[in-house]
Amino acid sequence: MKYEVMFKIMTRLLQKRKVTAKEIAEKYDVSIRSVYRYVEELIVCGVPIDVSRGRYGGLSVADTFRLPAGYFTREEFAATISALDAMASQITDENLLSAREKLESKQKSEIRELSVCGNIIVDGGTWGGGKKFTEKMRVCEQAVNQSKSLLIDYISRGGEHSKRVIDPYVLIFKQNVWYIYAFCHTKQSFRTFKIGRIKSAAFTGAEFKKKDFTRDDIDLNFNYSDKQLTEVTLEIEKNSLADAEEWLGIDNIEPLGNKFIATITLPDDESLVNKILSYGGTVRVAEPAYLREKVKQAARRIAEAD
Repeated sequence: MKYEVMFKIMTRLLQKRKVTAKEIAEKYDVSIRSVYRYVEELIVCGVPIDVSRGRYGGLSVADTFRLPAGYFTREEFAATISALDAMASQITDENLLSAREKLESKQKSEIRELSVCGNIIVDGGTWGGGKKFTEKMRVCEQAVNQSKSLLIDYISRGGEHSKRVIDPYVLIFKQNVWYIYAFCHTKQSFRTFKIGRIKSAAFTGAEFKKKDFTRDDIDLNFNYSDKQLTEVTLEIEKNSLADAEEWLGIDNIEPLGNKFIATITLPDDESLVNKILSYGGTVRVAEPAYLREKVKQAARRIAEAD
C-alpha cells in the first residue's frame, strides 16, 4: 500500500506538476501526515519534490524533471497501450480509458525535442549531462513562446540561493552561453538570468502579457557598468588558438608573427583572471598592465599553495 501510494504521488506530480497535500490525501485516502512522509521518502530516492507555502505553495516537481528514458522503451510503451486497448474492449472501466489517455497524452507532450527557432538543437550542458540542460532550455523556450510565468530556483555567482517568479521575454545567446531576459517579480524589474545557473524551473500556471520592447531595451552588457568592462589585448599561442577562438570569437583574433593577438572588451572581474590562468600560460595579457599584474599575483598564489 505504501509504495503504491508513493508511486501514485509521483505520477500525479508528473502529470499535474503541482498539487496540495490535502488533494493527495483525499484522492488516495491517506492522512496528510502520511503524504508528507511519503514525499520525504521520494525526495531521498532522488525525486526533486519541492514543498512550499504561500501563494505558489504546495507539492511541486520542476517541469525540468522527467523519468529516465529507460523507464519505458518504445516497444514497452506500445505493448502497454495495446494491452490497455485489449482490456478496454472487454471491460467497461473508466479508469482503464483514463490511464490510456494519460499515457498517450504524456507521450505526445514529451516527444518534442528542444528546437529553438524550429531547427536548432541546443546542448549547453556539460559532457554527459546535456539532457538536464536541454530540459531547462525546453521549459524556458516554451515560457518565452507562450508567455508563461516561471518559478525558478536560482543560484547567483556569489552562491546566493533564491526562488523567484519571472516573466520570460526572450532567450539570449552570448559568448557561447545561454541567458533568459525576464521581468523578475522579486526585484520588480527586468533581469538577465544565466540558464546554467537555474537549478530548476516550473510553470506557475499564470500567463502574462508582454510589454512592447526592442533589442535596444535589453542591456546586453548584463548590468556591467563601464567601470566593470575593460579593453584587453591578449597574446595567444598557436596551440591554444582553437580554444581561444571559441571563447573570444574568430573575428576578434588576428595573426601576428608566430602568435595571435586579440583585442576585445571583457567584464573585469575575478572570472577573467581565472579564465586566462586556465590556459596555462599560453594566453598572456599584453594590455592593460594592471590586469597583467593581477594574473601574475594569482599565479604566484597557486604556485605557493601547499
